[in-house]
Amino acid sequence: MDHRKTVLKETLAVAVGELVCSALMVGVFAALGYFQMNVLWGALAGSIVMIANYFFMAITVNLAADRAEKGEVTQAKKMVQLSSTVRLIVMGVALIVGIKLGANVIALALPLAFLRPVLMVTEFFRKKG
Repeated sequence: MDHRKTVLKETLAVAVGELVCSALMVGVFAALGYFQMNVLWGALAGSIVMIANYFFMAITVNLAADRAEKGEVTQAKKMVQLSSTVRLIVMGVALIVGIKLGANVIALALPLAFLRPVLMVTEFFRKKG
């Protein structure tokens, strides 16, 4: 199925970009003298949460698009809305668990903001055609 390859390819690009941004963030923490292991664990946990969120969003959108093509537009819309809500709740719970386990709050939360810049950069370098 072509959708699987597309989802995996896009998720891999997001994962690489997310991990590069997180590594740069950890480098900034180190350069400023604030590096501790909880920064590293926070960056890793935040990156994993964001990559998983993107992966499940991409799967849901592809499944919803298939349903919409079959004429099940209402079901497709509900599927995307439910997925969005569930993913938001899971992200919130994951962040709370990370904070309770002692991860650095800033290092945990910043990777969630890296998705949009990563997508912009990957789109910029995407081959046309």
